[in-house]
Amino acid sequence: MTSTRLRLALCSALLYTLAFNLTFFIQELFLVVPKALTPGLRPTLFHNNHTWEGQHPLASLFQGTGAVATIVSGIVCLLLLRGDRVRSTTLRLFLIWMAFHGFFQALPQFFIGALVPGNDVGMAMDYFHMSQTAKWIAASVAVLVMVPIGARLTRHLLGISHEFFTLALIPAFAAIPLIVAFRVPREMLEVLLPPVLTTIVGLTAITANWWRLRRVSVAPEPVTVSLAYPLVAVVALLLVFQLVLRPGIAFY
Repeated sequence: MTSTRLRLALCSALLYTLAFNLTFFIQELFLVVPKALTPGLRPTLFHNNHTWEGQHPLASLFQGTGAVATIVSGIVCLLLLRGDRVRSTTLRLFLIWMAFHGFFQALPQFFIGALVPGNDVGMAMDYFHMSQTAKWIAASVAVLVMVPIGARLTRHLLGISHEFFTLALIPAFAAIPLIVAFRVPREMLEVLLPPVLTTIVGLTAITANWWRLRRVSVAPEPVTVSLAYPLVAVVALLLVFQLVLRPGIAFY
C-alpha cells in the first residue's frame, strides 16, 4: 500500500469512528431530551446508553425518537454533500460517513423492532398498537430504502476514490476496535453488536452498488486528506465519552 493510500485508509478509519460515535450520541441525546421534557420521567445520559426513572405513557413512544433523529442527521449530511459546496476531501468523507451512520444505525432497528418488542423502535411500534403485519411492512420499507441510500453513498465515495478496500472496507472494520474504546465498560454483546451490525449492513448496501457504479464513473485524481484533524477530533470525543458521559449526565 502506497503512502497516499495508507493515509487515505487511516483518515477514513478515524472519520468512520468519529461519525459512528457522534451519530450514536445524537441517537441517545434525542432519546433523553423528550423524556426530560415529560413530567414524571427522569432520564440519565451515558456514553453507551441511557436510562430513566419514573413512568409515563409516552415513554415507549420516545424510544423511537433516537432513530428518527439519526435519519434526519443522515438526510442533512446528504444535502450538504450536494454539488461542490464542500471542497475539502476530508470534510466530504466525514459527511459521507455521518450520512452512512445516520441511516444504517437507524434503519436496521425497524427490522429488529419487528422481531424484538423490547427494541427501541419496537417499543415505539407497540405504542402505536401496530399489528405484526404492520411491523413487517415497516421493516420491509426500511430494508428497501437501504438500496437507493447505498447507491447515493457509493457515488459520493467513488467521487473520492475507486479503491474500495482502501477507502471503505478496511477502514470500516479497522474502526470497530476504536469504536469499542468509546463504549466500554458494558456487556460485550452491547459493546460490539451496534458497530458490527451497522458496518455489515451498510457495507453490504455499498458493495452491492460499488462495482456497477464504478464502471460508469470517472476515476478521480489521487486526493490529499488530513490526519491531524480527524485524530484530534477522535481523541477529544473519546475523552468526552469516557470522562464526561461515562459517569452519567442527569437530565432532571
